[in-house]
Amino acid sequence: MSNVENLEARWATMLKALGHPVRLGIMRRLAAQPETCACDFSDVFGLQQPTISQHLKVLRDAGLVTTRRRGTQICYSVHPDAIIELTDTLGTLTPRPADTTTSRAS
Repeated sequence: MSNVENLEARWATMLKALGHPVRLGIMRRLAAQPETCACDFSDVFGLQQPTISQHLKVLRDAGLVTTRRRGTQICYSVHPDAIIELTDTLGTLTPRPADTTTSRAS
């Protein structure tokens, strides 16, 4: 696989991870409240802890979150470099305006 193909696969993995409403909600919550314990998401989303853990694993495997152990708890935060990378990538999908300074040949 070429470097471009590797990058595109990475970006696709990130976008796929964000494609689930619960995972997107987790990311939004982590952006507002970094260092959130995995156990705190069960009440927020009304899901069992194993389900939340699976969603967090998908986000972690996609490189979108970082973890830090605090005693027996694992705390999650948004990985800022991954979000910047994804934002830059999405920016390349924005159509460029047509050059209006060049006159058209009649």
